Amino acid sequence: MNVSRSCFACAGVLLSVLALPLAAQHEHHTRAQHRAAEQARLEVRSGPGARALTFRVGPLQLPAGADHHAVAQAPEFFWDVPFDGWLVAYRPRLLDAAGNELPGRLLHHVGFWHTTRPDFLCPEKPEHIFGAGGEMNEWPAVPGFGYRVGRGERVRVDTMFHNPTETDYPEVYLEVLVEYVRADDGMPLRNYYPAWFDVQRCRDSSYDLRPGENVTSAEIPVRYGGVLLGVGGHLHDYGLLLRLVNVTRNEKVAELVAQRDEHGRLQAMPTETFTNRGGYRIHAGDTLRVTAIYDNKSGRLLPEGAMGIVVGYFVPDDDATLAALRRSPRPARR
Repeated sequence: MNVSRSCFACAGVLLSVLALPLAAQHEHHTRAQHRAAEQARLEVRSGPGARALTFRVGPLQLPAGADHHAVAQAPEFFWDVPFDGWLVAYRPRLLDAAGNELPGRLLHHVGFWHTTRPDFLCPEKPEHIFGAGGEMNEWPAVPGFGYRVGRGERVRVDTMFHNPTETDYPEVYLEVLVEYVRADDGMPLRNYYPAWFDVQRCRDSSYDLRPGENVTSAEIPVRYGGVLLGVGGHLHDYGLLLRLVNVTRNEKVAELVAQRDEHGRLQAMPTETFTNRGGYRIHAGDTLRVTAIYDNKSGRLLPEGAMGIVVGYFVPDDDATLAALRRSPRPARR
């Protein structure tokens, strides 16, 4: 697949916000660890705009100081895609019952997962379409590109909430505005695939954070040739940096240094785009190493206190091969 240099320049619009807190989560804790918020529902409605959907999850009750184990969590929800086309942009926010915006820190993560498509780097996992967390980063459209979906395909919507603040929030709703393009709009897009380079590789993304320095790495083989439009990253509090290296070619792909406050709490993550060279070239069979470095100054072990993920959009040379990948959906969990 030949992708023009100008199209990659457009990608900088998206990659400037791909500092995915993502809740840049890749996979998380099992539902068995949490009480169920039986009152929570998923509502999907059209708008605002002609080609937009709003996903609304809630209500959730979040007591002050409650970690995710202490909060009754929403069950998994499923959305059956009603059209052929592409998802192109995502904008999350938290609201109270009156529509007032709430602090993003109340969201541990939200993830959209394709139930029958595998992650091309971790085939035993479902494809992770979109994710967000406390930073509430937006994913704007990349002109000329999109994530392909088909009528009748199923997307799992998974959320987790907590409340690290000193304020009770008795009725919290998550809304995610999703923009899309229909195939019959006459504006065909090129397909991208989310690429998640996780220091836990294909396991649960969370891991324990010991006091002091923690350096965690994983080597990830890439079976398909193509280009990365750019990368962002996800760390937790006390995270210092993420590094992505092409081991096969002994090349540094990107180094993302966290912005933190004086207490080591994560404030933001940078991004790196590859628009000046038409994307970062990955050859089939290349191995990439991802490394996360933390400095835990709390003086105590933080169970499941860390993640380390570099994530970006991958445009394959042979789109038909990735588009044909399929997996069997697992049963729903509550």
